[in-house]
Amino acid sequence: MHTRPHWSYSSISQYLACPLRYYFQRILCLPQPSIGSGLVLGSAVHAALAHYHQGLKFGRTPSREGIHKAYADNWAGREATQKIAYKDGESAGDLFDLGQTLLELYLEEPPPQQIFAVEQEIISPVHNSRGEYLETPLVAVADLITVSDQGLAVREFKTAARAYSEIEASTSLQPTCYVNAVQEVFGEQATVEYTVLIKTKTPKLQRLQAVRTEQDLGRLGDIVENVERAVQANIFYPVESPLNCSTCPYRSPCREWGRSSPQPERLSLESTAVGAS
Repeated sequence: MHTRPHWSYSSISQYLACPLRYYFQRILCLPQPSIGSGLVLGSAVHAALAHYHQGLKFGRTPSREGIHKAYADNWAGREATQKIAYKDGESAGDLFDLGQTLLELYLEEPPPQQIFAVEQEIISPVHNSRGEYLETPLVAVADLITVSDQGLAVREFKTAARAYSEIEASTSLQPTCYVNAVQEVFGEQATVEYTVLIKTKTPKLQRLQAVRTEQDLGRLGDIVENVERAVQANIFYPVESPLNCSTCPYRSPCREWGRSSPQPERLSLESTAVGAS
């Protein structure tokens, strides 16, 4: 992990979703009393898929047992180090089994061909819509990159409670970060595909393309530039909504914010945890 200040999709999107949560987690570095069960499942599935894809990259097909062991080991590591917050009516056993079912659903698909990279971290410059490169780079971690006659393709894997919509694929900054990284580092225009493992009663698999243009890359730079200015100017405030607040680990300090907590001193970019994943 890079120690110099950098941006990532997770840090940008967190600030856009709730600047105060960004402040608590990435600047004050407050401990999180718990982690959401959905994040635990997603992390374990990603670990298992990485194990599978790494094997394919080097010309071997990992055993089902090895893939599921990678899943179980990641889950056990989370349980050993963090308190997991389960939703009402949700049990650890049922959720663990659901993750295994999602893995089997993907493993029944034809395996990806011509794997270029797995869990590839790419640090790249980013430019604004005026063509000006920003001082702070962008770090993107691609789940899977494959190569074909059409060029490089980035595969992003998600576990979700429902199918993704076309508007989500067309507006998310994550594919834009990938396309920017591949273009800047490898000199190629990449395609991005979501593979969504849907956690419905009967699990399903969804594939969704996300197309990005040069205009999108400039817009990404504009967003990064303005978020950076806001962080340096200490602009932090809560964005209260059922989606944000229901799973937020900082509800208690959030309610105290502005009453008993002093306002932060002016920050330089180097003093912030901009690059935290």
